[in-house]
Amino acid sequence: MVAERSPNNRSIKVLLAKLGLDGHDRGIKVIARAMRDAGMEVVYMGMRVTTDQVAQTALQEDVDVVGISILSGAHMRLIPRLAKALEDRSIKEDVLLMVGGTIPEDDVEPLHELGVQGVFPVGSFTSAMTEFITENVSRGRSAPLT
Repeated sequence: MVAERSPNNRSIKVLLAKLGLDGHDRGIKVIARAMRDAGMEVVYMGMRVTTDQVAQTALQEDVDVVGISILSGAHMRLIPRLAKALEDRSIKEDVLLMVGGTIPEDDVEPLHELGVQGVFPVGSFTSAMTEFITENVSRGRSAPLT
């Protein structure tokens, strides 16, 4: 398999994390494996990390994508904090921000308004996620689909 490349000609680098007290990680590990199988480099931070830890790691690792899994229902409380933490480090416009998990349909548009480019509710296919990343990162970092 040929590894997907970011515009700077390196493998697409994805940071995955579970924010807050969410303690279920089986799904995100499946997603991490699918992304690796698609040729992406994956950094998995694990569970119970803070928004500041995610933003700092995204900066230090120079990632193309930040993917957050939230099954606790706290996405509308945590994602604004993450968006601010990314903005505080001047990288909000440089990363493709994705959120997956238990996301009600009514929250999709507010998440987009916060800067989340990809929203993947429970039951989304990993192929849809990897295709979304490949299409958007290959067009330039954080380029949302129009």
